Amino acid sequence: MTAMAETNAAAEAGHKGLQWRILIGFVLGLVMGLLVYTFARDAPWVQGLIAYGTIPVGQIFLRLLFMLVIPLLFSALVVGIAEMGEIRALRKVGAATLIYTFIVSGIAVALSLVVVNVLRPGDGVDRAAAQELLNKSAAAAGAIIEKSHDSKSGVEAVLGLVPSNIITAMSDNDILAVMFFALFFGIGLLLVQTPRAATLKDAIEGVFEVSMKLIGLVIRMAPYAIFCFMFNLAAQFGWDLIFKLAAYVGVVLLALALQMFGVFSALLAFVARKSPIVFFRETREASVMAFSTASSNATLPTSLRVAHDELKLPDRVARFVLTIGATANQNGTAMFEGVTVLFLAQFFHVDLSLGEQLFVMAICILAGVGTAGVPAGSLPVIALILGSVGVPPEGIGLIVGVDRFLDMCRTTLNVVGDLVCATVISAVSGEEALA
Repeated sequence: MTAMAETNAAAEAGHKGLQWRILIGFVLGLVMGLLVYTFARDAPWVQGLIAYGTIPVGQIFLRLLFMLVIPLLFSALVVGIAEMGEIRALRKVGAATLIYTFIVSGIAVALSLVVVNVLRPGDGVDRAAAQELLNKSAAAAGAIIEKSHDSKSGVEAVLGLVPSNIITAMSDNDILAVMFFALFFGIGLLLVQTPRAATLKDAIEGVFEVSMKLIGLVIRMAPYAIFCFMFNLAAQFGWDLIFKLAAYVGVVLLALALQMFGVFSALLAFVARKSPIVFFRETREASVMAFSTASSNATLPTSLRVAHDELKLPDRVARFVLTIGATANQNGTAMFEGVTVLFLAQFFHVDLSLGEQLFVMAICILAGVGTAGVPAGSLPVIALILGSVGVPPEGIGLIVGVDRFLDMCRTTLNVVGDLVCATVISAVSGEEALA
C-alpha cells in the first residue's frame, strides 16, 4: 500500500469514526435532555448549565464554522467556475442547475400545498393550548416580525445581490452578495488565460484547501456541540410543544418525507441512474451534520467532502452546485414556509383563494433561493409572507417553540437536496465521476 493510499484509508476511517461519535453525542444529548426535562425541569441549575455551559459550547462551534464558511464558499465557487475550462461548460452546468432548482423547488412547494390543503392541520388545533403558546412566544414573535421589516423585497432585493463593497458584504455575512461576487470573479478568471491568472487560481485553490483543513479540525468538536444542541432542545421543550402542535408537525414531516424519499429517489433512480438506497447510505454523514446544526452553510464543508469521497462526483461540478445550493436550492425551507403560511391561514380562518395560494407558492420558491442558510433563517420571511396575504404575522409565535426541531428536519432535506442536485447535474452534463 502506498503512502497516499494509507493516508486516504486513515482519513476514511477517521470520518467513519466521527459519524459514530456524532450519533452517540446526538443520542446522549437527547436522552439526558429528556431526563432533565422530566425530573428537574424547574431546577435552577438547569438554566445555569444551559446558559453558561451547553449554549456557549454550541455557539462557539457554529461561530468557528461560520468564520470559515465565507472563505470556503468564495474559494470553492471561484475555483469550481475556473475549472470549467470554458464559458460553454459553465453555461451548460449553470443552466442545468438553475432549471433543476426551479423545477424541483416548484414540485416541493406544490406537494406541500396539496398535503396541507388535504389534511388541513390548522382546523384542529386546540384553541386554549394555541393561545397559551401565543402568549408565551409573544416577545419572540415580535422580534421576528421586527426583523422581517428589515428584509429586502422587490427591486431592492435584486439590487442587494450586487455588493457595492465586497469587504462590507463579507463582514455583514451577506452570503448572496458574496456568492454573486465569487461568480463574477470566477467568470473573469475563466476568461483571462494568462500565467498570472493561473497563479491567482492556484492561490485561491490554496485558500480552499486551507479552509477545508481548518474546518476539518473544527468538525472534531461536532460530537460535543451536537450533544449540547440536543440537550438544550430536549431539556427546555421536551415533547410538550410537539404534542400540542402534533398535526402541524406531522404535516411538515410528511411533506418533507415525500420530497426526500419520493421525489429525490425518483430523480436519482430515473435521471442519475443511481440507487437511492446507496445514495442515502453514502450521504448519511452530511445528513447527520445538517440535522444537528440546522444550518446548510455550516454543513457545506461536510457536503463537499461527501461529494468527493463518497459520491465520487467531479470536483468542478460538486463545488459549483453545492456552494450555490447551500443558499439557492432550499427545497425544505420552501416547503416549510408554504405549509406554515397555509397552516396559520387555516388557524386564523383566512380563506386563501387558489390564486393567493399560487402567489404563496411562487413567493416560497423565490424565498427558498434567498433565505439565509442559518438556523431559523426562514422565520422573518414567513412573517413577511403572512402579512402579504392578510394572515396576522403574530401567528408566527404559534410555531416558534417547535421551529428548532423542524429547522433541523428541513435543513436535512436542503442538504440532501443539494447532493441530489449535484449527482443529477453530473449525470446529465456528462461529467466523468472521480476514480
